[in-house]
Amino acid sequence: MTLIQTFVVAAAGIGGLTAATYLLPRNVVVERTALVQAAPADIIARAASNMGYQSFNPYASADPDLKISHFGPDHGVGSGFQFEGKDGKGRQTVSAITDTSVTYAIDLGAMGQPIQILTVLPKADGTEVTWTMQADMGLNPIKRTFGLFMDKMIGKTLEQGLSNLNTAS
Repeated sequence: MTLIQTFVVAAAGIGGLTAATYLLPRNVVVERTALVQAAPADIIARAASNMGYQSFNPYASADPDLKISHFGPDHGVGSGFQFEGKDGKGRQTVSAITDTSVTYAIDLGAMGQPIQILTVLPKADGTEVTWTMQADMGLNPIKRTFGLFMDKMIGKTLEQGLSNLNTAS
């Protein structure tokens, strides 16, 4: 095989692999659910508060040197915090609140802008809390490949946050 033929075969292989990543899901959803021993309204109030969220922030559990600086009101839509730690830096803002959910807009800069939602459902023996992370991986082939590993990576963090929430409540 000539050098040109080798180059053409290599380029076709790389092009094929890149094209194949477009068959991977663009949108990634990671979700975990746990039973929390608190009233739904109390969980929503805690989750919609800057200080309340910090009482169960899973990243604070994993990184004792995590730097947090609050902004906006103490609670409600617009409240939030900037963070910087071993897992990166960014900003989290409460973007919506209902009787059954709190939605957070997260800005991780070049890493993306996922959305997280805590949803509560009353049960006879507590409150079922579901923590969902949704991310759009866009058209970037590297991000789409990375999306294949999100459940394993982020799932443990959500589980830790739900455990922390149960303890804090």
